[in-house]
Amino acid sequence: MRNLTTIVVVVVIGFLLLMGSTFIVNESQTALVLNLGKVVRTDLKPGLHFKLPIVEDVRRFDRRILSLDDAPERYLTAEKKDVEVDFFVKWRIIDVTTFYTAASGGDEGAAKARLTPIVKNALRNEINQLDLAAVVSSGRSDLTGRLLKNINVAASTLGIEVLDVRIKRINLPQDSDILVSVFNRMRAERTRVANQLRAEGEQASQGIRAEAERERQVLLADAERDAQARRGEGDGRAAEVGAAAYGQDAEFYAFYRSLEAYRNSLADGKTVMVLDPDSEFLRYFGKDSR
Repeated sequence: MRNLTTIVVVVVIGFLLLMGSTFIVNESQTALVLNLGKVVRTDLKPGLHFKLPIVEDVRRFDRRILSLDDAPERYLTAEKKDVEVDFFVKWRIIDVTTFYTAASGGDEGAAKARLTPIVKNALRNEINQLDLAAVVSSGRSDLTGRLLKNINVAASTLGIEVLDVRIKRINLPQDSDILVSVFNRMRAERTRVANQLRAEGEQASQGIRAEAERERQVLLADAERDAQARRGEGDGRAAEVGAAAYGQDAEFYAFYRSLEAYRNSLADGKTVMVLDPDSEFLRYFGKDSR
């Protein structure tokens, strides 16, 4: 019975020693081994590994690409105007030993806390050299290349590499005078364009009206000319007809013209005429008018 107990104890101790001497590193991880707090092995690949139980300890770290997304930061441009920049950073661990030493035992939060001011300082140095128009136009392209070079110089002391810095938004702070000045400038520019368009429209309308008036005068002149020609032709024709009628019977023609004169003079029925009975106008009203 004593032998059986001894065997069980030995088996349990052996199992515990075996469990304490093996560890697994996942595909998304890298690891280092500490011997009494001193780094003895580093950059362990995924798989099964062995360590000395009790005296050695394992620290695992994420070897995937990590993100840093901090609150928007305000910067001054070259002309001393405020801009609010919202950005995010993609980074990864490249030196596990340095990362463990620099980031308070490899704490990811501590690493982000140290990386954030590095990125902000590099971003501030770049924006301070650019005016507002250059920041807005190149904020998502040209800035990235220059930032990565400057940031990675400082980030290498943390055992990490910054892969990308992206500008999400560049805003004008709501409490800054620049927002009002930009809106005023935009309003002035739109007003200038509107006034220019109105002036061009007025000029075009005056040209159209002048051209229409000219065409109207030409049409009226042509119409008056044609009317005068037609009236001339009509008067000529009337004269010819009258002359022919007068040539056929002068007395009858004179009588007809007198009747027309009577009708035109007395057409309204209210006309009162005081004439000499021997007047030529009344010659056909006499007894001898036959």
